[in-house]
Amino acid sequence: MVHLTDAEKALVTGLWGKVNADAVGAEALGRLLVVYPWTQRFFEHFGDLSSASAVMNNPQVKAHGKKVIHSFADGLKHLDNLKGAFSSLSELHCDKLHVDPENFKLLGNMIIIVLSHDLGKDFTPSAQSAFHKVVAGVANALAHKYH
Repeated sequence: MVHLTDAEKALVTGLWGKVNADAVGAEALGRLLVVYPWTQRFFEHFGDLSSASAVMNNPQVKAHGKKVIHSFADGLKHLDNLKGAFSSLSELHCDKLHVDPENFKLLGNMIIIVLSHDLGKDFTPSAQSAFHKVVAGVANALAHKYH
């Protein structure tokens, strides 16, 4: 369970309002697939993933990144109950897709990197710390059905 103070919750939700979620999702998923190429095995049906450029410009990667980040954004509305918010996605990724739960942590790191780049000076150490708590909580919630 993630423990955020009221100030951290306000910081996260306030900064999220400045984010182009579609772009963040596409870039974060693309970076995951480039930096950790073994994660591509879950996306072989997406077509050409043969190079960093191919991955980052792949329309299916962008579309799935958008879908992923919108689920993440929905979770931000339930910071006090992330396990409940991500229960069905946890079940899907565990029982049907068999995704290694470590990948959720890796994707969370990519989201932090993209947010840091996109938000610039607004992504203060306090903001980064709060978002780290959130992505860790989301990764834990997504891995819940694996336990």
